[in-house]
Formats: sequence, C-alpha cells, structure tokens
Amino acid sequence: MSSAGDLPALLRFLTQEAKIPLSTAMSKVQELQKVHLSSAAEISKSKIGTVQDVFQDEKLAKQVLSAAKRVNKKRTSGDISTESLANKKKRAEHPPDNPAAVEASLELPEPITDEDQLQNTVLITNRAPLLLAFAVHLLKYTKPEQPPSSRLSLAQAVVSANSKTKAVSIGLDKGKTAEQEGWGEGHPTAKVMDREIHVMKRWGYEWQSKDDDEKPGSEKKAQMADQEVTERTELQAPPQGDERPPLWGVDLEALRTKAGPSRQGTSNPSGLPVHNAESARAYLLKSFNSASGDDKKATTKQSAASKQAEKEHNLALLLGALDLLIRSWSKTLNSQDLDKRAWSWYTAVRPEVSGGAAGWGEKNQIKLSALLDLRKPG
Repeated sequence: MSSAGDLPALLRFLTQEAKIPLSTAMSKVQELQKVHLSSAAEISKSKIGTVQDVFQDEKLAKQVLSAAKRVNKKRTSGDISTESLANKKKRAEHPPDNPAAVEASLELPEPITDEDQLQNTVLITNRAPLLLAFAVHLLKYTKPEQPPSSRLSLAQAVVSANSKTKAVSIGLDKGKTAEQEGWGEGHPTAKVMDREIHVMKRWGYEWQSKDDDEKPGSEKKAQMADQEVTERTELQAPPQGDERPPLWGVDLEALRTKAGPSRQGTSNPSGLPVHNAESARAYLLKSFNSASGDDKKATTKQSAASKQAEKEHNLALLLGALDLLIRSWSKTLNSQDLDKRAWSWYTAVRPEVSGGAAGWGEKNQIKLSALLDLRKPG
C-alpha cells in the first residue's frame, strides 16, 4: 500500500512531466495508487492497458507511460532533477559535509514553461514570496556560479531588507533599521534586484567537483566580467584561484539582536547570522495558492498532501513564467542591466494591496500572463 507521502510526488510527475492538467491528475491519483502505480518508476514498468484502464483514453495513457519511462531512465542514469519528497530523506542520509547532496535537496520545482497553461493561470499570494521567487530565479541568470543554497539565502536577504524598510516607512516598526544603524559596516556587499545586501563569502565551499563540466554557470562565468561583489573589507584571506566563491546573505537584524548594543566582534565571519536557505525554500513551496472560481473545488475538501502538491505546482508555473521573461531579456542585457531591470518587472505585476499598515501581508491575485507580457518584443 502506498503512503500519503507518495501523493505529492505522483501529482508532480503527472502535471510537470506527463503534462496532465492538474484537475485531471488529482482525479486519477487514487485510482493509480489502487493498482499499485504510485510513482513514475512503477508506471514505467506497467503495461499500457493498465494505465489506459485508469485514464480511459489511449492517447493520454501513452503520454503518461512515455513520460514515466523517460523520467525513470533519467533517474537510473543519475539525473536527480525529478526527485521530490526523497529530498527530505537525502538530508538525513547525507551529512552537511556532503555539499552536492545538500544543494540537491534545496532545488526548487522544475519550471513549467508551457505558455497555454501560463496564459490562463492566476495565483493568490502576497508580495514577499513573489519578490523571493523573482530574486531566486533572477540569480540563476545574474550569478549563475552561485549554488541553490546561496541563491535562496541572497534572495531572502533582499526580501527581509525590503520588508524591514517597508515596516518602518508605514509605522509598523519604530526606529532605524540595522542597516541604517551601521550594522553592515565592514562586510562585503552584492547587488540583487538593484538592492545592495551584505554578504559573507563561503571560501572553500565546493558544491560540485571542480572537473564537473555540468556545474551551473560554468559557461557563462567567463562571459560575465563585471564584478558583482564590492569589497569593503575582506573577512578572510581568499585561497589561491578561488575568485568568485559562493555567498551567504547576512541577516543584519539578527546580528543586531544577537550582538546587543555593542558591535564588538561583528567582523568574525564564523559567528555571523545568515539567512537560512531551507526556510526560504519552504516559504516558496507553501505561498502560492490557486485562484479558481470553480465551485466544486471550493466545496471539495483537499487533503494536506494534495493541497501542498497544488502549491508546488503553482510555484513551478510561476518559475516558468519568470524564466520566459528573464530569458527573453538575457540575450541582450548583461547581468548588471538585467538585475536593475528586474525590480520594475516585479512592481509591475505584484499583487495590489491596501495602502499603509492595512496592506501589510495582504494577499491578492497575480496573473502569470502579465509576466509574459513583459517579455522583450520579438
């Protein structure tokens, strides 16, 4: 008997790999599980007749079976891009000193770039997770050498700094920000979405083998001569040949709280609080709801697993729309110009909320078609 934990993985396979509409996928998962087809691997070993009995459509059954065989072949050859809930097991099986496994566990859902789906998708969210998604995906283009853990940490630093500034400006938070009080002095900085954030360099962190030609950004690295990290004071002496190390986003607010009224010792990098990549990823996975006017959906009670799978599917759709947008401009804009332009894209599509304190954390619609409309003409 399959476990409830298999459900999100099966839904992700059906919607992302087999390209089945979410509503159809959700109506078929239990039938698949009843005939012991609870994963892509199990489906790939089944007969076409068994799959067709579930979907009642020969073409759809062939589509699902073909996708399952393709996915299973990738997995057996070492491709972990379609792994889902196994990521949680990986964290337990691989200690923190295995960077490749840690980074694999932090990967986000594969972007869905099918324009027909994107044009008709409306999500419900608030501004912070949308900004986080923007920053995380933008970094794949502007800082491709950064591993998933760094992209998540840097993106969260942008969101936190923006939220703190906003809270002060609308009167929800009194006093100055940690940045305004000078807690970032002496730390290197990087620009993300045209906002300067304070970072810590992770010298010596090798998340993949040095001779791995597949390392993200290995081809783009040589093309990006612009220096994105501004040095104020070196926190540690860099090892020879390690020019652009992975980064952490420093949490200045936590640094102020931890250090108290004295700033003594804040230059010690080993004690710096940084934005947590796991928390940022978890925030993204739970923050995007479907905006559906389907009355049946409103009256049908979803299980926690299916609801979570739906949210992860929505995130994959959002990342797909972002990818199509950013990719269209990346062919003509360098990394610095791409970074500067991104903030205007975000403000153009972010959810409309009430003014002042009333709008803090308020949710509203975001149409993915609006992101597609911002693509470079031609």
